[in-house]
Amino acid sequence: MPQRSALSLVVYDGDCAFCTTSVTRIMRRLRPKCTVSPWQFTDLDALGVTRRRAQHELLYISPAGTVYGGAQAVAKILLRAGGIWAWPGGMLTLPPARWIAHGIYRTIAAHRDRLPGGSPACAVPTTHRPG
Repeated sequence: MPQRSALSLVVYDGDCAFCTTSVTRIMRRLRPKCTVSPWQFTDLDALGVTRRRAQHELLYISPAGTVYGGAQAVAKILLRAGGIWAWPGGMLTLPPARWIAHGIYRTIAAHRDRLPGGSPACAVPTTHRPG
């Protein structure tokens, strides 16, 4: 059973410079009501999350323990930021925007080692990619 908390939790890959920079900028600019932790320093078992999933995508864990990944995690962060950010966050939860966001997120995640701030350490191992 996932751990419950008063705040939502955002879990990201702390070994990836692109991921770390992205999450830091999002948290600083949007100020969503949640805490942030690299998966390397998070008790994933207590959250009901596998290491493989944490390596694969950004995760958002709601106060009730529901886990959202990838583009849906981004949508939840935007919703938690409130204000003007809640509108695009809400749109990302609905088809077809949800499908498009998923495709864009997967493309960025698959090539994060080639993006600004990325390094070979940012590459998701082929064995950890779904499909």
